[in-house]
Amino acid sequence: MESNLTVKAPTIHRARLAWSLYINYFIHGFGLIILAQNMTSLGAAWNSPLKIVSFVISGVGIGRLLSYLITGFLADLFSRKAFVLLGMSASLAFAIGTPFSHNIYVAYFFAILAGIANSALDAGTYTTFVELNGGNGAATILIKAFMSAGEFVLPLLIAQLTANGLWFGWSFMTMAALVVINFVLILPLSFPLPNQSPAQEGSGEKKVKPNWVTTIALVLYGYTSMAVMIWFTQWISLFAADSLHFSDGQAHFLLSLYSLGSISGVMLIFALLKRNVKETHLLISMNVIAVLALLGVLVGTSTVMVQVASFVFGISAAGGIMQVGLTLFMRFFPHHRGMVTGVYYFFGSIASFTVPLITGVLSTTSMRAAMTGDLVVGLIGSALMLVVLISERGRHHG
Repeated sequence: MESNLTVKAPTIHRARLAWSLYINYFIHGFGLIILAQNMTSLGAAWNSPLKIVSFVISGVGIGRLLSYLITGFLADLFSRKAFVLLGMSASLAFAIGTPFSHNIYVAYFFAILAGIANSALDAGTYTTFVELNGGNGAATILIKAFMSAGEFVLPLLIAQLTANGLWFGWSFMTMAALVVINFVLILPLSFPLPNQSPAQEGSGEKKVKPNWVTTIALVLYGYTSMAVMIWFTQWISLFAADSLHFSDGQAHFLLSLYSLGSISGVMLIFALLKRNVKETHLLISMNVIAVLALLGVLVGTSTVMVQVASFVFGISAAGGIMQVGLTLFMRFFPHHRGMVTGVYYFFGSIASFTVPLITGVLSTTSMRAAMTGDLVVGLIGSALMLVVLISERGRHHG
């Protein structure tokens, strides 16, 4: 009886469920940058300087930190669908509430709500994709592509509103309308049963219990995989202008190449996972390539060399390798996938908070010191994945 249910749930409207979950992350792409993109208008609406608006944006990070561990844990106790709907509801409240907030305190509350929305969506979505695909996490990689698409579309929409002298809040209302439409689409759909036993998910390796070394290495990788990306995006343009004497245009172009690399990396990693390439092999190779690319940026003797290195770094460090780490982590804890997602992204959130502080201190020495710090983080990430690989090999031979 139970196994019938297990098979039936994920096969009902599989494609529709997947598309609705991806649309949520297209909308989330809006949410990631909508406050920053509307800073001037929001500052005027709240009679506040830009640094106060920037403070409000930090509320999103606080919301994530406060809720990742809780939403992850609860998503294992209750249904995945409940947390996807909770995330959507919080996104809707943020989109409607923010443009109508008349002071920064109310706005800060809605920013925290956006952070909670992010963690609830992650706890319900990453787990659902893995459960929809019998333990294979290839589908989670495409989440990153949909977020990038949202981040690409929103500035174009805001530029149109500004050019036509329209109210800035229409960008928030567009986000709200998309949430409502997707809510209607997702409400009747069935989700797979949470935390199904890995017995029917294919390979025997999933039944192996992880040791504490592997667990700690993967938790820390949640930090390093996020830190290595934030570090690069924050400092590459400044480093290129200051230390490599690039023109302003050339320096910013490196970030565009990194973004192009990221999108290419998503497609590459998705294709490799579909071909059943082992996650551990992918994690080792991509981390080593990212370190070599950073080395290329630091010792680059020509403009072209630094440009190629930035593109390759985008493929290897920002092509969804963080999500691959999460898929592997979930495989070790098939009955606690929500909790694993929460812990992993909680450490990623700590990176979002601490990297600007660490790099700020390093930059007082020199721009090169700030950028070299990213190489150190990359090396630590590679070492952590080496630990996971050796630990896994040891268990298989044991």
